[in-house]
Amino acid sequence: MNQNKEKFGIVLPIILLSYFMILLDNSIVFTSTVKIATDLHLNAQTLAWVSSAYTLTFGGFQLFGGRIGDVYGRKRVFLIGLLLFSFGSLMVGLSTNAPMIISMRAFQGIGSAILAPTTLALLLDNYQGTMRTRAIAAYGATAGIGASFGMILGGVITSMFSWRYGFFLNVPVGLLMFFMTICFVKDNENKSNNSLDIIGTLLSVLGLSAFVYSIDGTSYQLLALIAAIVALGLFIHVEKVVESPIMPLRLFSDRRRNSAYVSRFFFIGAAFAYFFVTTQALQHIYGFTPLMTGLAFLPATIPQFFSALQVSRLSNKIGNARLIVIAVVFVTVGIFMTVVLGLDRGYWISIAGPMVIFGIGQGLVISPLTVEGVANTDPEIAGAASGVVNTVHQIGQSVGIATVVALTSGVHNFSASYIDQLIIITLISGLSFIAALFLQSSRRQ
Repeated sequence: MNQNKEKFGIVLPIILLSYFMILLDNSIVFTSTVKIATDLHLNAQTLAWVSSAYTLTFGGFQLFGGRIGDVYGRKRVFLIGLLLFSFGSLMVGLSTNAPMIISMRAFQGIGSAILAPTTLALLLDNYQGTMRTRAIAAYGATAGIGASFGMILGGVITSMFSWRYGFFLNVPVGLLMFFMTICFVKDNENKSNNSLDIIGTLLSVLGLSAFVYSIDGTSYQLLALIAAIVALGLFIHVEKVVESPIMPLRLFSDRRRNSAYVSRFFFIGAAFAYFFVTTQALQHIYGFTPLMTGLAFLPATIPQFFSALQVSRLSNKIGNARLIVIAVVFVTVGIFMTVVLGLDRGYWISIAGPMVIFGIGQGLVISPLTVEGVANTDPEIAGAASGVVNTVHQIGQSVGIATVVALTSGVHNFSASYIDQLIIITLISGLSFIAALFLQSSRRQ
């Protein structure tokens, strides 16, 4: 038992800090886009690709990133991911023009797509029983806090220094994690003896990338959607017949996991859409600077941190499924409260107050959703299961933001547009609640 505690103290921080680094980077961009556009002379369409290029590869390579750890060893793949992400971050920070920053953001996304599922798979390898539950709780808390804290850190770095420092910061952290991984992390003993599913890999990357592009792209979106449907249809057929699938379809034979995937998809869609539109609303409606905008998310981040610390205790007391239902209610109410209060009451009442409720819910929901998403999986497919969880996370983010923006693009008054956006986000969060109810009913059976 003492050995496990010692292991818990070394391996878990490596996993969590590496995952936190990815999430932080994803959110920092939200509060840095204006400065990036000014420094590199980017127009609106080119600036959109700074985010879209990253999202495209991050979402497209998730299943590949999860499965190669199963086949070739998660420690080796994790180290490669750290190097790719760190190098990509360095080159983004050094970018001098649009083609360079867009291509390096895409490269950085590939590193993230390898790291994200591998961090979760390493966690499943290294911990069992109660320790695994606690470790996943910490992992889930990191997912939520990393996204929120990135908004704050992005505002601080952009205002006080340069947006480039937000990317440069990843380099020493990534290299530190690289050497710590070599010294302290053991490779998984449950490597698959099968070779990598090359056809499935190509189809999954093509299908998921095309699907993300159909959401975030700037032209030929319908063509991309058709390509995505065809590629993903062929992908599913290949996964049925190939000997060593990149995404074993037995992952979807469990109603409990399926409900968790759906609930996570809609929750993440709602949460990231909320971050995205609120960041703009704070600057356009209340005139906040990037620094003030980042700090304005503290009413969500601080309660989120403290509520995340209670997840293990609450989960043991009332169960994951019930906790997810309660947490999504908090999130939904927190979002809708601004609609009820209106924007005329000012930031503290209209935005900050509801943010506290939103933050409590977000702190409680990610960890149990992660636990349920990898429940009842054997070690041989832990990486694939982690890849599905992170794919759902990333695709949900893209769909949520794109849906809200598309449905409110015709509203030109910013205050009215923000209220309409919050109503749509509330409905998306409500879909997460419905899926959570299905999850709860599946646990009773």
